[in-house]
Amino acid sequence: MYNQLKQKIQEGFTLVEILIVVVIVGILAAIAIPTYFNYVQKAYASDAQTQIKTILEECKIWKTTHSDFPSDPQEMIDDGYGNISQATLKKWDFEINLEESEGTSDLGGTIIATSTEDMAGGPDQKVCFDAEQGLFTGYGTN
Repeated sequence: MYNQLKQKIQEGFTLVEILIVVVIVGILAAIAIPTYFNYVQKAYASDAQTQIKTILEECKIWKTTHSDFPSDPQEMIDDGYGNISQATLKKWDFEINLEESEGTSDLGGTIIATSTEDMAGGPDQKVCFDAEQGLFTGYGTN
């Protein structure tokens, strides 16, 4: 019995056993890597999405004291309405295109965030918020 165990230990793994392990690892990697990159994109985009929601609320406040919506977040910041961190402004450029439907209080238009060179996910990635539908589209969304 001892000699058989000793002989089995000395033999090592067969080529078939090693190939099976390599195939299993390959299958797991093929599933895990795209999922990982999807989570990374969502994480990068969540910064822009959070800021877009904040900008939307600040635009509504801006509208109560001004006749229209601001066209640029810097305009709100300069007037004391915007609350955007410098770290976020280094990573994302924001464009405000909001409008109020005539005769109603329904909000329409978009707020778009475009990534800059400083964003780790790469430049020119766009996250778009449709104010009428309340939906995000673009980078980091499915």
